[in-house]
Amino acid sequence: MTEAPVHRLYHHFSELPYSLRVLYTAVLLVLGLAYVFALTYVFVSQGGKDGKAGLSYEDIVIAYSGTGKGSRLESALSGSMRSMLPADEINPMVAWVQAGADQATYEKSIRPTIDKRCVSCHDGSNPHLANLSGYDNLKKVTEQDTGASISTLVRVSHIHLFGISFIFFLVGTIFSHAYVRPVWFKCVVIAVPFVAIVADVSSWYFTKLYHPFAYLVMAGGAAMGASFAFMWVVSMYQMWFAKVPAAILRRDAGGVG
Repeated sequence: MTEAPVHRLYHHFSELPYSLRVLYTAVLLVLGLAYVFALTYVFVSQGGKDGKAGLSYEDIVIAYSGTGKGSRLESALSGSMRSMLPADEINPMVAWVQAGADQATYEKSIRPTIDKRCVSCHDGSNPHLANLSGYDNLKKVTEQDTGASISTLVRVSHIHLFGISFIFFLVGTIFSHAYVRPVWFKCVVIAVPFVAIVADVSSWYFTKLYHPFAYLVMAGGAAMGASFAFMWVVSMYQMWFAKVPAAILRRDAGGVG
């Protein structure tokens, strides 16, 4: 079986000017660093919601559909925010929530703790964090935990769809100069992240209805990460370290690729 000929419009990394290769390398390095920070943020923000270390299936379910018991504040205090307050401050707050979260007790006992421990981050300036300043705002997170609201999911969805699509457009464009055979496999690697992000974002909503969709959220994230890593490594290797593929040399010599 003969190898598919090189397309007449295809340019391998070795055929690009150094200035373009330096540009591609800079983009990949910065995006690679950004991806590491993004993964770290996911583990920090989503992990531990079930009260256990690490990111798990239960954490994803709680993030999007809630615990089904207790309040968002209780879930946070027993999960990701547990290390932010000492136990002697967490217990009175949980007891206050379970007793009905009345305003009188809030002003006397709860507000000092919130102002001391929480408001520096949860002051309403960050749309991704619950606003805990004032009784009315805190009261909202003492209601039953149903996970992320639809309005929150819609806001985050368009950010992810726009942002991640643009990132993989850049990485895919750079990777398109890599010599990978068979060609169908190369096309699959480029297409997978776009399919994965749609499946991932869609599953946020479906998880609220049927918890096992959380596995699809995890699978979508894993597929994007694997595709990103493969395209990043192959592109960097072929750009600077690998030998020029024989098919490219034959084409440049006038032979059949």
